[in-house]
Amino acid sequence: MAVGILVEMPAVKHRLAEERSLALHREVARRLRDRPELLEVARERVRGWLETGGVPRYWAEAWDEALDGGLDEVIARITDTSENARALRQTSPFAGVLGPRERWEILRRQGEQRVAS
Repeated sequence: MAVGILVEMPAVKHRLAEERSLALHREVARRLRDRPELLEVARERVRGWLETGGVPRYWAEAWDEALDGGLDEVIARITDTSENARALRQTSPFAGVLGPRERWEILRRQGEQRVAS
């Protein structure tokens, strides 16, 4: 029984991290609608990753492809619930779009929703 608990805990923590990441990216999507110029900031960050190797090339190329397209396409990609989108959000070029207080408020609300369900 104890082994089952040990195996289950990492899965629960991982799922929680994915839910938090999705909540943050949904807010980023709302922000992009108000300030579409933030998309170019993310694209510049990815170009930097590709030039410097700041993140593994696989993820930099995946983000380069994800950010290629119009605003609606990008928003759909960053808020997608597929396994590929969940993996992609683990390395995000949208860091800094949300301030620390905004992040904490989103995470607090997301935690409250999780407890209520």
